[in-house]
Amino acid sequence: MSAECKATGTILILDEVQSGFGRSGKFFAHQYANIRPDMITVAKGMGNGFPVGGVLISPIFKASHGLLGTTFGGSHLACTAAIAVLDILKAEHLIENAQKIGDYLLDELKKIPQIKDVRGLGLMIGMEFEKPVGEIRKQLLFEKKIFTGASGTNIIRLLPPLCMTKNDADIFLSSLKDILNNIPA
Repeated sequence: MSAECKATGTILILDEVQSGFGRSGKFFAHQYANIRPDMITVAKGMGNGFPVGGVLISPIFKASHGLLGTTFGGSHLACTAAIAVLDILKAEHLIENAQKIGDYLLDELKKIPQIKDVRGLGLMIGMEFEKPVGEIRKQLLFEKKIFTGASGTNIIRLLPPLCMTKNDADIFLSSLKDILNNIPA
């Protein structure tokens, strides 16, 4: 895609709205396709949901007065919040951690026989079961104090922070196995 755009003089613009910002194990989703866009639009709730949006431009564009804008809300606070989050992501290696812990979780979840299918990238993981997952999620939340998401009736989505440790992953895995082993077949 990138090569075709360059060959025809077309500008490649990608929209990365709500792409995970690291949860997938890459900062942007397009990185999995090895695409190098000329422009990226982003919108994300960063730093406890503070809305941040922006446009990232390639060096092929010469930045000039009037071309560059601000983020949602048009304030320096939004820029400062975004930069603070990005600094922490980098300093604490959180994207690399998401990839490492995600790979570990994917491998371990695939070994659990009650799970029909496991899919995902990084910490964006879905587990599909043969039966509805409502009771499993309820027990995870109220008995084990682990919050999960859902996608449809039979899929549990993990919603961990980027700083999840292997110990945290092991607690989740142990809790899930305990619940699954005590649910009647």
